[in-house]
Amino acid sequence: MSLKNYTLKDEIRSYWSARAETFDNSPGHGIRSIGERDAWARLLRGHFEGSDVSEVLELASGTGEMTAVLLSMGLAVTAIDLCEPMIAKAAAKHVKAHKRVSFHLGDAENTMMPDQRFDAVVSRHLVWTLPDPDAAFADWLRVLRPGGRVVIVDGDWVTAPKRPSAWIARRIVGWLDKLDGTKPQSDEDTHQRFLSQVYFRDGLRRDRLCAMLTKAGFENIRHGGLESIWKEQVKTMSFKDRLSLGYWYWHYFIVSAQKPDTA
Repeated sequence: MSLKNYTLKDEIRSYWSARAETFDNSPGHGIRSIGERDAWARLLRGHFEGSDVSEVLELASGTGEMTAVLLSMGLAVTAIDLCEPMIAKAAAKHVKAHKRVSFHLGDAENTMMPDQRFDAVVSRHLVWTLPDPDAAFADWLRVLRPGGRVVIVDGDWVTAPKRPSAWIARRIVGWLDKLDGTKPQSDEDTHQRFLSQVYFRDGLRRDRLCAMLTKAGFENIRHGGLESIWKEQVKTMSFKDRLSLGYWYWHYFIVSAQKPDTA
């Protein structure tokens, strides 16, 4: 790894580590109801269809919110995150499930996991941050068993705010934050600094992601939106949270792909 990439990852690690304590408070990060958890489970089952899934590698597991979804599906989970504070939060949430989940400090671009170890690789809100997605996809293909699937939940977090409606929504949210004294949960300067250096600095597009997965050796690509998730999320959101997440919604997607079954 080059010095540049090391420095970038170090900054990414520091940024997300600082956000661990309040991460679940952000709309779209914390899973706030059983209904939303079950909606995520149904969505994942649809993308697992055609593969026999019992052991999952979860990447960028964060505070363990998607881990809870995977555990609710009866799956065994190996979870990797770049940030120790995130891992500590997740491990504390799932202490009673320690026989079915293990948390590890690690790099999603180089998981250091054994070849053909998992039935599925799952990530949420990860790919847009990757300095080298080609290396990551090659590694994920390597750790999957033949016929296994990679499932990616992500979005274009760059293009959406440039739309006039998004600008208006952000101004309203900023005004409401000042009105109720809400402090920013993230360091915007740091966020923009590392965003300008990642591979998808111009935005992660679904079609581009599908093409890159195909090039990496995956097949049987499926994709779709997250309407069923949004339907459950809005039930627990404040007006301000709906504005905060709503202008991203149409740029939010799920993509899955299969490792060729060469067995």
